[in-house]
Amino acid sequence: MSKNDHAGKGPIETQDDSTGTVVIANPDSLDSLLSPRESSQPGPPSLRSSVADSEFNDVGLDDTRFSTVPLSARSSVQTLRSVESIPPSVMDERRNTFALAPSESSTLVNQTLHKKSGSNTSARSVLRSSAEFQRVRDEDVPKPNRISIEGQHKLQVEFHRLHHERHQEAEKEITDESIDWDFWGQVVSDYQSYASDHPDQLAVAIEKGIPSTLRGMVWQLMSASKDPELEAAYLKLLKESSPHEKAISRDLGRTFPHHEFFTDGAGIGQENLFNVLKAYSLYDSQVGYCQGLPFVVAILLLNMPDEEAFCLLVRLMYSYDLRGHFLPEMPKLQLRLFQFDRLIEEMLPVLHVHFLRQGIKSSMFCSQWFLTLFSYRFPLDIVFRIFDNCLASGIEAIFSFSLCLLAKNEEKLLSLKFDEILAFLNTKVFDRYQIQDDANGSESSKTPKYRTDEFVQDAVTMKITPFMLDAYAHEYEDMCRARDAHALELDALRNTNRNLSVQVKTLESSLAQLNTEHVEVLNQLVMARLKNEELEGELVRYKLLYAEAMHQNEDALSSHRLSLMSKRGSGNTNL
Repeated sequence: MSKNDHAGKGPIETQDDSTGTVVIANPDSLDSLLSPRESSQPGPPSLRSSVADSEFNDVGLDDTRFSTVPLSARSSVQTLRSVESIPPSVMDERRNTFALAPSESSTLVNQTLHKKSGSNTSARSVLRSSAEFQRVRDEDVPKPNRISIEGQHKLQVEFHRLHHERHQEAEKEITDESIDWDFWGQVVSDYQSYASDHPDQLAVAIEKGIPSTLRGMVWQLMSASKDPELEAAYLKLLKESSPHEKAISRDLGRTFPHHEFFTDGAGIGQENLFNVLKAYSLYDSQVGYCQGLPFVVAILLLNMPDEEAFCLLVRLMYSYDLRGHFLPEMPKLQLRLFQFDRLIEEMLPVLHVHFLRQGIKSSMFCSQWFLTLFSYRFPLDIVFRIFDNCLASGIEAIFSFSLCLLAKNEEKLLSLKFDEILAFLNTKVFDRYQIQDDANGSESSKTPKYRTDEFVQDAVTMKITPFMLDAYAHEYEDMCRARDAHALELDALRNTNRNLSVQVKTLESSLAQLNTEHVEVLNQLVMARLKNEELEGELVRYKLLYAEAMHQNEDALSSHRLSLMSKRGSGNTNL
């Protein structure tokens, strides 16, 4: 039976020979959803037609495609609004008809299939829904009320999703139509001449935002980063190995893990990110690799190829003085944190006192902003606008954006304590510019939107002059010189103390040696005294012996004299 024989009898099941995928389609129901056909005259497709084609060409599983005609985004939005304006009674009547008439269920399912053609996942869910409805119809289950409620809920969810998507497409078309392409064409054709001839007009245009399709090109023109020789050097560096490859690979999954370009570990996004970081670690061995750098590179890769991103990274590091943020001592980051503290003290004195009382230092929250140029937690649309102004006005533009966030949240910050302040500055500081969405809570409406233009305008109007930054830089230099002088004095005192300590140790060792010698001398003296005492004892004994001998000698002499006298006396008597 041919396909024409099935007209008006239900869905048609066709099989794609290349993929083997079964596609359910109902020609009548699909044609009833299509917008009026455009003129069949040959010519290039319009922007709206290309958007519609890209959206409605993904309905099949894998590579299966529907052959559709171009749909106008705005006409779709108007159609949805007209459906939304249908009275509830009429809608309920149609839904009851859907539940009670099984022969029409396939038509509505195929309409839902056509509406869900924005993604393969939606197509799969619709195919499952169509199979479920087919089963219910075949089994003749007498539960029309339950089917009516479920179908009504699914149709409501699908309606809100499509309404949100069409609304986003309409807003994008309005934005694209508001871009002055002639102006940006002149800028891109000869940037240097236009910047010198019309600086104010160019500055206002950059404040309003560079078109996303031209952003990467304009960034390279503003920074003059295009360098074929540097691109050739990049290709050579990719063939070498870096000692930082392990650290780089470890941080790849932490860089924009929810962004589709960097989600796949084996995808082109992470591969390009690894290549640029590895090449720069070899190009600038003094910096090597530092955490925070992947977020800066990722923003560049979202707007240009990897070799151009590498050239712009080199320009940012050397010409825009971002390199000082990633050197071992981070000298420029310390300077800019000091300047930011002085800006808070001068422009937000009450908040400055509150931070002092709570023990909050700018390095606790602002160093992350400055290292990643706000790309770590901020919405990408806002980060792109910050990069626009930094590349146009210099890296000092980060002060305006940082101070603007504190100024707009000053009242809230003054009511918080230490832990609450840090948590607020890390996660909720940008809620001040969030657009409160009054949508019906569909999944697509949960993506937060922000008043980016208002934020950029508030930041631009901050009264931060180069004179103020230069004055703070001189203060920091004076403070560093005083600190260095004090450090030199401390080093001199430490050296003197070290020398005196050496001398003390030498004297102590000499004293210990003298003490040893003194002990030896004392021992000798004691021994000499002992010997002297012995000699004195012997001398006394000898003296006693001598005295005794002398006494005996005197006694002998006395007795001899007496004997002589007695002899003489006896002789005289005889005479």
